Amino acid sequence: MSGSHELSRRDFIKVTTGIIGGLIGAVVGLPAVYYLIDPALQAGGKEAWIPIGKFEDMQLDKPYSFSFTRVQVNGWERTASSFGGYAVRKSDKPEELLILNSRCTHLACTVNWNEAANGYLCPCHDAKFSKEGEVLDGPPPRPLDVYDEHRITEDGIIEIFFKEG
Repeated sequence: MSGSHELSRRDFIKVTTGIIGGLIGAVVGLPAVYYLIDPALQAGGKEAWIPIGKFEDMQLDKPYSFSFTRVQVNGWERTASSFGGYAVRKSDKPEELLILNSRCTHLACTVNWNEAANGYLCPCHDAKFSKEGEVLDGPPPRPLDVYDEHRITEDGIIEIFFKEG
């Protein structure tokens, strides 16, 4: 017997079938795996410029209410969250606009402007904030949060820079 290794017909078909099956599996399997893990790799927009209204519609020294919804994608889960606030126009200059978040700094209930009380009232624990967002009464530990970054578009629309968290 010689030391040469000859491949029998049966072994050749087994090896060829294995290689072709592996290639087909890779061609089908890799895109499928990528499709399944891709949502988990995407960050899902955590910051953006959000339009809140026209500057001309905001009356001088009167809180202008606005709201918007953001959709957060976390893997396969989509969560819609509502946000809002009040824009207080101090003058004819858009830079002097005060834009407050309407979430109470105590337990994140939504505050509402009350003309008679001349302040924002929180329905959860009777907190009261001034027109500028300062705490006047109740348990909140700090003033209402402010949307610091804002701009005006060529069309006169005010946009705020929103960051998740």
